[in-house]
Amino acid sequence: MMETTEIRRLIALEDTHWWYRERRAILRGELRRLGRPGRALDIGAAGGGNTRVLVEAGWDATAADHSQTAVETARRRGIKAVRADARALPFETGSVDLVTAFDVLEHIREDHLVTEEIARVLAPGGHALIAVPCDMALWSAHDDAVGHVRRYGRDSLTVVVEKAGLTIDRVWSWNVLLRPLVARHRRGSRGSDLRRTPHLVNAGLSAVVRAERYLPVKSFKGVSLFLRARLQR
Repeated sequence: MMETTEIRRLIALEDTHWWYRERRAILRGELRRLGRPGRALDIGAAGGGNTRVLVEAGWDATAADHSQTAVETARRRGIKAVRADARALPFETGSVDLVTAFDVLEHIREDHLVTEEIARVLAPGGHALIAVPCDMALWSAHDDAVGHVRRYGRDSLTVVVEKAGLTIDRVWSWNVLLRPLVARHRRGSRGSDLRRTPHLVNAGLSAVVRAERYLPVKSFKGVSLFLRARLQR
């Protein structure tokens, strides 16, 4: 689990940092593909940056996080939020149409319990959008500092999702173009990368990662994996 200090760092960064801004853009694109909005649950929501995207797109969205600091921050921002363990979600079976879980599974040893809970709370035909850090070759002091217990490969991610009873629609890599830079930086890392980036650097990194929206690079190795799945009707 992430420590309170790291949660606070994330919350302070998520509105402006290139990483979080582009992930919100990815989420918006996926929501357009899903069509008519319904009830959504954002697991591991931190301060609710992604939850706000859901609300803006018309979803009846609730943020869920294990951190009381995160829950209180989301509520101050006017977001519905509950404190919850992702392994035992306080939601009824079949009660939501969409679950988002960005950077959640890698923090929990019993990741299969999380995917089982995602499948349980989804209504038939409902969708899950999941993001995780990929490739143990990129493991560094950053992973230790933010409470990761693993990084995923495509096979390990798809297995834990499919065993929960979900049908995978798509898996793709993200942050492919910047992977060499990230790998070099992580080799010298001594702790968390959750820190403010100088404005010009932030703008430059944003431009590079935005280019992936248009380039055929999603099958190559990146820094993260995204997955879209559904519960069969």
